Amino acid sequence: MNPHRAAKPLAGWRVLVPRGGSWGESVASTLRSYGATPVVAPMINFASPHDTQGISSALKRIEAGDFDWVVATTVAVVDVLVSQRVKIPSTTRVAAVGESTGTALTSAGYQVEFVPAMDNSPRGLLREWPASARNGRVLVLQSELSEPNVLAELEGVGLGVEFVVAYRTVGVPVSDAVAADVASGRIRAVLVSSGTVARQVQEQLGPLPEETIVACIGPRTAFDARAAGLTVKVIAEDRTVDSLVEGLAIYAKQFS
Repeated sequence: MNPHRAAKPLAGWRVLVPRGGSWGESVASTLRSYGATPVVAPMINFASPHDTQGISSALKRIEAGDFDWVVATTVAVVDVLVSQRVKIPSTTRVAAVGESTGTALTSAGYQVEFVPAMDNSPRGLLREWPASARNGRVLVLQSELSEPNVLAELEGVGLGVEFVVAYRTVGVPVSDAVAADVASGRIRAVLVSSGTVARQVQEQLGPLPEETIVACIGPRTAFDARAAGLTVKVIAEDRTVDSLVEGLAIYAKQFS
């Protein structure tokens, strides 16, 4: 058993989880195992893209076997595949940007061929792309906020890459009670899983009290959070729920 988890270093901590769904539930469960009280208050939600015809056409082409690879960039992409009951042919290989997305794909019944091992990010996927898969057609399903520049470089290794917006992200107002708990310092920490979440935290709840700990799921998210105006004190070593919560637990133990 993880020694930090066994010691319950987050006992008495109220921690804001600004995302709902399966991710929020997983984080909440992990927080409780460390003794914390999670406050799940989704600050973002996902909506259909403005170009619904584009994603509809792309999903039909997936089922028709038009692509050698389908790349899911986020867990929300998996939600789109599941909600539309997309069947991916056995001839089409599936890649995920990040362990969480890979786990979501597997849980949904999709066979995942490739997840970057060292860096759960688009750059990691690009760097670790299998040497045996340097030709063919790749479909990248992403958010409207994603920057395609990194994965576009897959064309440099001989792949034909197509980008399709699968969803867009919209802000969700938190309740007055949650906002008051944050302002008063009753919320000891806020977990940030993306730049979009960071911007919502700052817009709706900022400036945070100085004593509020902002924990981010990886260096890229920490960069985006700082750009949004947040002071980041914890950065997870890996882009996983366990790493994020454990990082907060280690911080709590060191500074308690």
